[in-house]
Amino acid sequence: MKRKLLCSVWAGCLSLGMLSAQEFHLQPTPQVYETLQDSIVLPDAYRFSADVEGAASDAVRLLGTLLPDHQEKADFRITVGVKGDKAVRKYTRLIPSKAEGYYLKVGKNEIVIAGADARGAYYGVQTLAQLLTLPKLPLVEVTDYPDIPYRGVVEGFYGTPWSHEARLCQLEFYGRNKMNVYLYGPKDDPYHSTPNWRKPYPEREAAQLKELVDKAKENNVIFYWAIHPGQDIKWNDEDRQNLLNKFEKMYQLGVRGFAVFFDDISGEGTKADKQADLLNYLDDHFVKVKGDVEPLIMCPTEYNKAWSNVKGGYLTTLGEKLNKGIQIMWTGNSVIATIDRETMDFINPLLKRKAYIWWNFPVSDYVRDHLLMGPVYGNALDIKDEMEGFVSNPMEHAEASKIALYSVADYAWNLSDYDSDLSWKRAIKDLMPQHAAYLETFAAHNSDLGANGHRFRREESVALQPALEALLSTYEKQHIIDEDAWRQVNEECCKIVTASDILSVSQENQPFIAEITPWLMQFKLVGQYGEAVLQMMRWAVTDKTGFETAYEHAKSLQLLMYKVDTSYNQNPYQPGIKSGSKVLLPTFYALFEASVGLYNQAYQAALDTRAVYMPYTWNSDVPQLAALPVLRKGKMGNVSPSNEVIRWQAGGEALLMMDQMRTLKSLTVDLGIADAPKFIRLEITADGQRWEAIPLQPVNGKTRFKAEVEGRNVQKIRLTNITGQEQKVYFKQFGFEEK
Repeated sequence: MKRKLLCSVWAGCLSLGMLSAQEFHLQPTPQVYETLQDSIVLPDAYRFSADVEGAASDAVRLLGTLLPDHQEKADFRITVGVKGDKAVRKYTRLIPSKAEGYYLKVGKNEIVIAGADARGAYYGVQTLAQLLTLPKLPLVEVTDYPDIPYRGVVEGFYGTPWSHEARLCQLEFYGRNKMNVYLYGPKDDPYHSTPNWRKPYPEREAAQLKELVDKAKENNVIFYWAIHPGQDIKWNDEDRQNLLNKFEKMYQLGVRGFAVFFDDISGEGTKADKQADLLNYLDDHFVKVKGDVEPLIMCPTEYNKAWSNVKGGYLTTLGEKLNKGIQIMWTGNSVIATIDRETMDFINPLLKRKAYIWWNFPVSDYVRDHLLMGPVYGNALDIKDEMEGFVSNPMEHAEASKIALYSVADYAWNLSDYDSDLSWKRAIKDLMPQHAAYLETFAAHNSDLGANGHRFRREESVALQPALEALLSTYEKQHIIDEDAWRQVNEECCKIVTASDILSVSQENQPFIAEITPWLMQFKLVGQYGEAVLQMMRWAVTDKTGFETAYEHAKSLQLLMYKVDTSYNQNPYQPGIKSGSKVLLPTFYALFEASVGLYNQAYQAALDTRAVYMPYTWNSDVPQLAALPVLRKGKMGNVSPSNEVIRWQAGGEALLMMDQMRTLKSLTVDLGIADAPKFIRLEITADGQRWEAIPLQPVNGKTRFKAEVEGRNVQKIRLTNITGQEQKVYFKQFGFEEK
């Protein structure tokens, strides 16, 4: 009888007790799982058959950590091997023909693990390791293999890189979840990119990289080291040799996978023919010469459809000129996008090879005030034959990223059987098995990204949405309370408060709790705020004293949420702590305003009805700037920066509007180029009619400029491309302070 299993095991770097068969699911979901609906107790003694020094040595080593020492005269036999080995020869026809595949059989008197190759055998033992967590070992046959050849993670985000300890734990997580790639390319590693990519790593950093390489090998993960030279590379023999020298240094540390990134750059480094010539040289004179190095990977400058200019020939040049063995990364229809058949049908013919997908989720370097802990969904389930690789770019929060990465592993292994919601629930249990219910409450309301320049959003508070909608609709339109919806929302608010408290003091997976603690603080306040607003609704026209008490409580909670938002995670880009921001808080805000309105009408009062207040509005006809959110902290305001190269069309404008005339103290602009004033004009107006150009003065001689606006009354601020042609700039800072 063929069946699929139900729930996952293994808890990151934590230990797990035994699970019942009813709660069990192999991770990632296997291609074929057949069981006789019977089980055995694994005997204490067994015979062992394997070539311990051969191709299956990693599988044998892992098995040795799971089982007691074998005894040659025992009746029970365990056989491990790779296709072609004498030990598994009679199972040859049962071994999948696909790379990294394996056949696993648990019988009454034997266990057989036969891999299509060494990694397949290793994955077979990983599957057995999961089965061994059950009270009894089920009699099964598993025929399994990955749909996508390369699966894993690219540490390619901006911001704080992962710690060394976090990376070590991640590599163990990848091995357990049958991910075979870790691409090391943190944007803030100075020896990976400008200005120090030509220099060797210092002794301490080199030793840490060597430890990571060894840990990756131990877990059958290919450690790819990426270099990002495009911002200042010179297309000459000297820099070509500099790259070879750096590759050789990394090779000596044990690295056997290399990547070259040309993303998010401008200038000379963006030329496709130069990139192709360089990569072919590295492929011919390093990768092929070494013989034991994985295929070279490159991330192109035009790495998504929205930025590509097919007529300009960049992608077709790569497709035609690059050696066929070089793999090319692609993020989809835009920087942040789900991957579908249309995506692959567009890019594969241009590249003349299967694209290597760099999926920008759950990366949050452009929404750092949010945690992205929801399900992994939206990617097509019918494109397994169209992708060479699928790697996820995660958050700077390594443990929190594991919820999404668990499901990425599940998806990339077996697309057709992937279920995003079930995989998400299993991922939560994997991360915190003892407190999974509380973590699910937290993750369900911390899934969306908030307003962002990429316009990429995720569902949030899904299960509670019908009750929230019913509660708000009947209260706003009819001034009555939907009692069933009120009860559901109130119960959820209680769960939120409880979950926040229990998770905050949990000793389970403490690195994860440390990452999310500020968001737990905010989450609890959101739940308490919801409880107070629900009481305001109840008493708005029936209990004046009760309403006023609830109102004061709600107002105090608004202030406390503001304090958390302005005290923690104060990064220079998207500072603050947001929780429940897509559905939960907006509904509570609307209910707050509606209930105060009813109270004011009933008692001829004038209580402040505003739940939130934002005095600034941002508009732009530059597509990459248009959706950037504007932020406020005290008297400081700024437009959220962008990590990408901005293509600012001729005459394009960006406009910041204030709700009333305000007096400024300072204004700072950073477009990532030293001669920005030649291209961009800054203007202000106090009445919305008469505009005045304000010169930009350099700060420390770099790319930051200040405008002399102290004491000036301003209602609008405008930035305009005045050159008559498109300009490629960055948008690192646009901020101001009021007097």
